Amino acid sequence: MMRTRKGHKVYPLTVAQKFHLYYLPHCPSAAVLNIGTSLTIEVEIDWEVLGRAINKAYERCEAMRVRLAKDKEGNWYQYIVDHEDQEIEFRDFTGMTMEEAEAEMQKWTTVPFKMQDSPLTRIVMIKMPDGFSGVYFLAQHMIVDAQSLIAFLKDIIELYCNEKYEGVPYPKDMASYIEQIQKDLAYEEGSKAQQRDIDFFQKEIAENGEPIFNGINGTDKLEAAREMFKNPELRTAFSASGDTASALDIFHLEEEPTKRLMDFCEKYHVSLACLLLMGLRTYFQKMNGHDDVSINNAIARRATLKEKKSGGTRIHSFPVRTVFPESMKFIDGVFAIRDKQNEFFRHANYDPTAYFAYRSQLYPQPHAGLTYEPMSLTYQPLTLKEKGLDQLGDIRYKTKWYPNGTCPQGMYLTVMHRPEDNGLDFNFEHQIQAVSRDELEYLYYYLCKIMFKGAENPDLTIGEIIKLV
Repeated sequence: MMRTRKGHKVYPLTVAQKFHLYYLPHCPSAAVLNIGTSLTIEVEIDWEVLGRAINKAYERCEAMRVRLAKDKEGNWYQYIVDHEDQEIEFRDFTGMTMEEAEAEMQKWTTVPFKMQDSPLTRIVMIKMPDGFSGVYFLAQHMIVDAQSLIAFLKDIIELYCNEKYEGVPYPKDMASYIEQIQKDLAYEEGSKAQQRDIDFFQKEIAENGEPIFNGINGTDKLEAAREMFKNPELRTAFSASGDTASALDIFHLEEEPTKRLMDFCEKYHVSLACLLLMGLRTYFQKMNGHDDVSINNAIARRATLKEKKSGGTRIHSFPVRTVFPESMKFIDGVFAIRDKQNEFFRHANYDPTAYFAYRSQLYPQPHAGLTYEPMSLTYQPLTLKEKGLDQLGDIRYKTKWYPNGTCPQGMYLTVMHRPEDNGLDFNFEHQIQAVSRDELEYLYYYLCKIMFKGAENPDLTIGEIIKLV
């Protein structure tokens, strides 16, 4: 007998969704799961048509209609409600400054959703003081990640343009969310593929021995933990503080230097994520003197077209551990990271919480809050530009991300392309108590120096680059 809720079939949560519930209890507010963003274009908007496009996009995307509920045992599960057209909120900010308008949207982003049987998205049509108009969109990480959010916003714009302008094709259908999570759930029920992935990661964790923590300023946090637990051999440290209050600091890399990094990636057939990881791990090696560096890296798990268009949240995050001697050439490090990433992509359906559980079983720690990883990295290659919005001609558009005010980890770096000029934005979300803006500025400055030095002289060794920067 299939369980239902309010007449809808119910499904368990996927591993990617459970991952969010893993840190939720440690945060003062469920707003930690909020992702807030705005997308605006420099054009007079027909609000009626936009409202219809938004409703149509909700109808086309099962994932945006997911609801969560708890069973008697306190476990969350999910179901999908039927689409009903709704009145779309509208907010005219034109009497304000840009700062005031953005501050109000940032405030919206800190308001948590009710989890039980409630919508997990909010959308507002906005008219901005700078002559741009569009939408503010807030969604909960349990049902959305950056890639599905971008796909949804793109669908709204394409539906709008199809109705508004001649010759703009109607967008192709979204893929089924249910179909996709059924695949994930089948995998999790003890499939051969799951066993292969378990074997791969357990071997990975066991064979390389215990990692070591690298701090943003050097070994101060590691020394402090060794002192605290009276263990001079301890290899972990506290990277987060007890206080999850967070800030977002953004550093902008201009278009021209960004292009130099992208040209390097194209020439050597590596993704920018590999270059970023190489730059970050080299920075930590410079600061800590360890050849052994571990950084969490998010994997989007959207290889197939169906995965790309099914919505939902699919991110799994694993530590990328590199043990590179200073005598190694920079380019060889980049290639080694690429190979490691390709291996990880093949096994990325593995449950990240199982990864950390297995690791702490092999290398028991005196405290659950201790870690080897000082930070997490996500690289967002998606821009709306290359994803089919070029038919808008030269219409300028902007996207902006709003922090939710809470961060479960010390430091989280998201690198994305700016729509205005395709330069890079380095978005550091960080706990205010754990990492200061000055420290981030220092890290960013050296990260760029290392990446450019390595991109210009790929045959230099890591040690030479560390000396030169």
